[in-house]
This record gives sequence, C-alpha cells and structure tokens, in this order.
Amino acid sequence: MSAPVSGGRAALRASPLTPIVVSTHRGPIELIDRCTGPAVLALHGGMGGCDQSLLLARAALGDDPPTRVLALSRPGYLGTPQASGAMPEAQADLYAALLDALKIDKAMVVAVSAGGPSALHFALRHPTRCAGIVLISCCTGTLDVPEQVRTRLPMMRLIARLPPLVALLRWAALRSPEKSARRSIRDPALRTKTLTDPVAGTMLRELQASVFTRMAERLPGTLSDTAYFGAMEPIDVSALSPPLLAIHGTSDTVVPFAHAERVAREALHGELLAIAGGEHVSLFTHLDQVRMQVNEFVATCGHTGSALPRPALAGRGVG
Repeated sequence: MSAPVSGGRAALRASPLTPIVVSTHRGPIELIDRCTGPAVLALHGGMGGCDQSLLLARAALGDDPPTRVLALSRPGYLGTPQASGAMPEAQADLYAALLDALKIDKAMVVAVSAGGPSALHFALRHPTRCAGIVLISCCTGTLDVPEQVRTRLPMMRLIARLPPLVALLRWAALRSPEKSARRSIRDPALRTKTLTDPVAGTMLRELQASVFTRMAERLPGTLSDTAYFGAMEPIDVSALSPPLLAIHGTSDTVVPFAHAERVAREALHGELLAIAGGEHVSLFTHLDQVRMQVNEFVATCGHTGSALPRPALAGRGVG
C-alpha cells in the first residue's frame, strides 16, 4: 500500500491521485489516502467514487487540512465491489474493518448525500471508532427519488454502454458548466456567483464532469442506493453517542431538509446548520460558510468522541 502524502500547501490536490485497494476482513475497498494527522473518512454520494470523496474533503476541509483524509469508494462504486457491503449497515462494518487494516483507532466521518446512511450506521454500530460525524445534504431515512433523477437513471444505463457518447457528454459538461449546473442551482444569480468563484466554481465543474469518467462503474452502487433508500425506514439516532453536525439547505429538492432537521434534533449531541434557501449542492454554493463550520466542528471534537463547548448551531441559518 502506498504511503499517504504528507502535509503541505494543496496537499489534497497532490498528484498522482492514484487510488489504492486495501484488503480487509470484510472485503476489498478502494480509497485515496492523503495527508497526515487524525483520520477522516470521506464518503461520496450517488454516481460517486473515491475521486468525489476527495473532492468532498477538499470542499469541506480545505486543500491543506491538519487531518489524514481517507477518501473512499463505497461498495458498488468504481474499484470497491458491491459484495464488500451493499447495504448501509454492511458498509459501516467495512469502514471499521478498513480502520483495523490501517491500524487506525478512530476517525471522523464526513459524508454527503447518499453517503449519509452508512455514515450514521458506522457511528451507531462502532461508536468507539467514530470521533464525530458531519452530514452534508445527507439522506437519513426514506427517500422518494425525485422524478428528474428517476427518469434519468435508465437513460444513464444506456449511455454508459456507449463510451464515445460518454466522452462527448463529459466534453459538453466541461465546455458548458452553466448548463449542467441549472439542474442543481435554480437561482440564476447564485449559479453565476458559484461558477465564477475560483474555488467553488472549479470544484463544481470537476464534480459535474466526474460523473462521465468510468460512468458504468458508478451505476451499480447508485442503482442499489436508489432502490434501498426508497424503502428504508428513518434511521434511529436516539442512541447516537458521537457528536453530529448536520448541514443542509432548506430548499433542497433532492433530499428534503427534514432529513437533517430530524437527526440533529434526535441525536444525543446533534447540531444543525440550516442554509437558508440552499439546495442540494449547498456545499459549493455556500462553500466558505460550510467549510468554516466543518473545520470548527472537527477541531472541537478532536478524536475524543466528545465535542468541546462551542456556540450552538441549532436553528442558525446561513443566507
């Protein structure tokens, strides 16, 4: 296994960003291992992979965080076989097995969107291994797949079988990022502001184009998540002992704001950062605010599993 890259400016962008595959007693798992310090597991959403998990970590923590980032491909995505854990509970056990294999005692978890269920189950099933959990626009219970997503999935399965078409779509996404962003940022002014931001805009364009890289290898996990979340009961977090920070846009049409509101309210040590008018990509549209709160939360949690006193976020909105 390759050694993690040490700190230094733009450490999370260091190249090459070659993923590695670690064998665990729960099965193999693909990841990008970067930087040094207390460990953070970064978990992507649908149509993701370790590349998007790394992008999540860069957005939430910055390019040079004082942490060791383990950017994972969840089972069914890219280089992690679905057999390593199709359901969120099994994925949670896989994360614990990865920590065993890497000889890491505990880790923070930062998840986005469809990475939420396995992140919560990791904290519930392995509380002594979880220093804290950050959920950004995450699903935490039954999720009715939006029609715009449901109608695109069959088409994406067909497109994935045609490499020239996939390459053309990637080129189009890079050439016309504004068009691609219309689906996720409805406010024209906010869309323009985000895309022209030198940091947030670059990351959002990278996210949009990444879907068309190894597209066929992102679909099995996406289809599995979509089917499972539609029947999944709300995850009971009343016994969740690690501190939790839920960040969610109040106007999210992909994963309703109520998902974050509930877990922040019901968790033993839950906090909520409500982004007023924010949508599913609030991580990018409100990058500075999200990054500030995530880094503050990670710093106060440390690896003790208990948050130090800090200003309450419940009910606080970000415009």
